[in-house]
Amino acid sequence: MSTVKIEDNLRETIISKADVILDDQDLMHALISANERTMGGNIVDLRGIAMERLEHRLDRLEDTHRSVIAAAYENLAGTNQIHRAILRMLDPTEFEGFLKDLSGPVADILRVDSIKLVLESAQNDHEPAVQRLGQVLSVAEPGFVSRFLNTGRAAPERQITLRQMQSGAEEVHGNKAEFMKSEACLRLDFGPGRLPGLLVMGSEDPHQFTPQQGTDLLAFFAGVFERSMRRWLS
Repeated sequence: MSTVKIEDNLRETIISKADVILDDQDLMHALISANERTMGGNIVDLRGIAMERLEHRLDRLEDTHRSVIAAAYENLAGTNQIHRAILRMLDPTEFEGFLKDLSGPVADILRVDSIKLVLESAQNDHEPAVQRLGQVLSVAEPGFVSRFLNTGRAAPERQITLRQMQSGAEEVHGNKAEFMKSEACLRLDFGPGRLPGLLVMGSEDPHQFTPQQGTDLLAFFAGVFERSMRRWLS
């Protein structure tokens, strides 16, 4: 056993600030290691094992805590982003300005590289209004929305579809199609007696929209967009 005595002033400092020592992880490790050396190699220190396990659990708890906080901040940021986009979308007083804002300020707020509104219609897409708004609006034949969303699958149709791809569809993204690596497809219901529509947000980032992501905020955005379009269409 060691006969080295600790200095009185250091001893008094340690006693007076014992809580600080307990909070210092490195110092506690050193004390436990010293205690194990004095007990010898043939003695199992159950208290040390228990403390080590407790430290591992604490580390896992801290990691989980950080993940929860990060997810909460990310969700809050996404909510604010959607709210700002909706407020901007409600500003225009004319239908043409409403659509043009989609591919401009609204797309910028949502940080997407392409926004396209597809309306099903039995008429052709050569009308002057459609030509002027070709950057954001396209007209497709009836049944296009279902075919585009299902892509040959028999799965039930969802309101929001998130997916990654090698490149986007030219009939939707136009000359930006080859650069689109992920997209969010929002199926639109314009009410009884009207054909459905589709709002497609495209991104050059393959990880911006993935099937594993939540869709609540986009569903809310789609609901507001549907109601705005119903007013314009009426």
